[in-house]
Amino acid sequence: MNYVLASTVGAIGMAIFVTFMRMKAAKKPASAKKIILPPIFMSTGALMFIFPMFRVHFLQIIEALTVGMLFSILLIKTSEFEVRDQEIFLKRSKAFVFILIGLLIVRVIAKLVLSSSIDVGELSGMFWILAFGMIVPWRVAMYLQFKKLHNELNIGSEKTNID
Repeated sequence: MNYVLASTVGAIGMAIFVTFMRMKAAKKPASAKKIILPPIFMSTGALMFIFPMFRVHFLQIIEALTVGMLFSILLIKTSEFEVRDQEIFLKRSKAFVFILIGLLIVRVIAKLVLSSSIDVGELSGMFWILAFGMIVPWRVAMYLQFKKLHNELNIGSEKTNID
């Protein structure tokens, strides 16, 4: 139970961190690097699966990925870009904070329920897979939206230079 409590506190800390980072990011222009790097950095967490206690069964992988991808839809819907002064910015979304808190509550409840039937190591692995399955589609969608706006800006600036 101590592991469940510690990981819950950690999840709350990460949610607060992500919220502040998102608010800070909205003040600066977006870039492809800022969109792509978080999933790459997070991918190092897969090294946990070197240790047997974190390994999960195939069905658990499918379940965690599916839930993560479903959760990513909420994040994708609340992540939009806008052009200001010929630069691309992430729009602030009030819904994002509430969705993040809602996802955190669902995660905590699921962890409390599942911790009685799934080993804490396996559960940790499943929640990492869930988070990775959520962040990758979200960031891919953000990148595609960013590239589309970036290309439109470049085409627009070329037309202005031609005229």
